[in-house]
Amino acid sequence: MRHEEAKYNRAILPEHCGNPLIEALPVKLCDDDLVDVLSYYPPYSSDEMKLEPSHRVEYLTRLKALRQPLPIYFDCFRAIEIAIKEGYSAKNPLSPTTMNYLHYPVGERTKVEPGTGYFQAKGCGITIIGESGVGKTCMLEQILCHFPDTITHTRYNGMSIPLRQVVWIKVDCPEDSSIRALCHKILTELDIKMGLEPTAKERTIPSLIEQIEARIKSSFLGILVIDEMQNLNLAKTGGADRLLGFIHNLVNNLGIPIIFCANPPFNKLLSKTLKTARRAESNGYFDFELMENDEVWGVFVEELWDLQWTNVKTPLSQELNDTLYDLSVGNIDLAVRIFREAQRYIIGAEDERNTPEVLRHASSIAIRASKDITDEMKRERSISLLKRKKKESSPVLEKSPSDERMSLVHSGNLQTIPGDLTRPHHPEFSSKINQLQNTEDLYPLIGDMDLIQRAATQDDPLELLRAKNILCEDPLEKFA
Repeated sequence: MRHEEAKYNRAILPEHCGNPLIEALPVKLCDDDLVDVLSYYPPYSSDEMKLEPSHRVEYLTRLKALRQPLPIYFDCFRAIEIAIKEGYSAKNPLSPTTMNYLHYPVGERTKVEPGTGYFQAKGCGITIIGESGVGKTCMLEQILCHFPDTITHTRYNGMSIPLRQVVWIKVDCPEDSSIRALCHKILTELDIKMGLEPTAKERTIPSLIEQIEARIKSSFLGILVIDEMQNLNLAKTGGADRLLGFIHNLVNNLGIPIIFCANPPFNKLLSKTLKTARRAESNGYFDFELMENDEVWGVFVEELWDLQWTNVKTPLSQELNDTLYDLSVGNIDLAVRIFREAQRYIIGAEDERNTPEVLRHASSIAIRASKDITDEMKRERSISLLKRKKKESSPVLEKSPSDERMSLVHSGNLQTIPGDLTRPHHPEFSSKINQLQNTEDLYPLIGDMDLIQRAATQDDPLELLRAKNILCEDPLEKFA
């Protein structure tokens, strides 16, 4: 934990000037300096390659510490930096508004309005979504470590302001989506950051919520990071909604910026309601995808490949680059694990050169439990590539019904009747269904976009659908 005494720098925005909570934050960095903040390259010396094999194997643990920033890291950093300042902009400790905010519970106001007005929350939401191992948590750790955990203020411009400012805390979402469990985690983290003895938690949920709100206020919390938000998908009915409601109340009532970090199932939960999605992404939505085998991947692999503790340094070839990419499917964590296992396998052997075959063998050991998942990722990526190529190719000529049936037989995509897996379910419809399922753009296939809406305004909507040949009331006769 990093604690600092307040050192004030003039704020960039005029409306932030005179706010010690903002002026005590680290000075804004240019992009070149930001690279140093977001990266970490483990120490390495060529002399270490001459050590005994048993010693060199231990150096492989350094590979896990490698932090090579990706372009998305810079966008996330700026979004978090702005969110912290925006949240603090409404909480100047020298303002009567903040004094009123600190001394009265949420929802209660004095009848006499402070001269600077009532408190107006300026919290926001940031959502970070990505598969496990793509670097979300590592990136967050690098960004958050740029900011001190706490800042102690004593005097500002000759005025006494004895307070301790907690800039950020990070907790994991409880697996049972319990508000009580999340409150306990937040209180524990705040106690640790504030250097306090463990707080005795209130027994009832309403009292616990009041307790957590009071502690968040008094600590001047800058931003709350909640990791593992995909745990909400495993919750019992209603648990996820209640917990999200509680979290968003922190944003709306206390003005606390929130960062949600999660695996992909969480984005489906957010998309259920516009209100939830809008709040969660109000200051940024970042989708961490598997890396493509491009220049960005090349930069990462070059830094990774330099960390070799074999007695001979194997140059990085295009074949080795492509092999590592194919085995890891562009997942940073898997790539590091495969490369580490490859070195562990050959250190101490007669030939310590790395080869594609060595990488494949290392992959079979290092990601044995993840093999089914990586195979599925490769399959999905291949399908996506085929779809793109199909879309970019020339228009497909009309096929005869017999051609369509033959293509369905060869593709193995027959639609079958439930309970009867031996015969096709109307192959003349199957081709259309498969086309709709696999297309990436439905709009060109829809002839009349607002037909159903127009029908709803008619006195006899079915008559319009019959006239447009949409409604079929006697399919046996029509398709006889």
